[in-house]
Amino acid sequence: MTAFDDREHAFEAKFAHDEDMKFKAEARGNKLLGLWAADLLGKTGDAADAYAIEVVKSDFEEAGHEDVVRKVTADLGDIADADTVRTKLAEFRIVAKQDIMKTV
Repeated sequence: MTAFDDREHAFEAKFAHDEDMKFKAEARGNKLLGLWAADLLGKTGDAADAYAIEVVKSDFEEAGHEDVVRKVTADLGDIADADTVRTKLAEFRIVAKQDIMKTV
């Protein structure tokens, strides 16, 4: 194997690792958003955890995070608007990324 091949494999491994970390941070941020929304909806314990998992799964409907925003906004109704949900999601993704970086 040449030095060029080694570099190429190292870049591929770094890209895969970075994408995995990004996915984990997004999923964790979605879960935190789900737990926040569950609290606003009066859900606790297993019901709150189940709702948070629903929010995480809703992110697989389309690219981007608007599918998550739509779900949570619709579920919250008059409790919070889409801009509030987007703001919270951005905050939770920062927290999630920091949490992920601590474990690496």
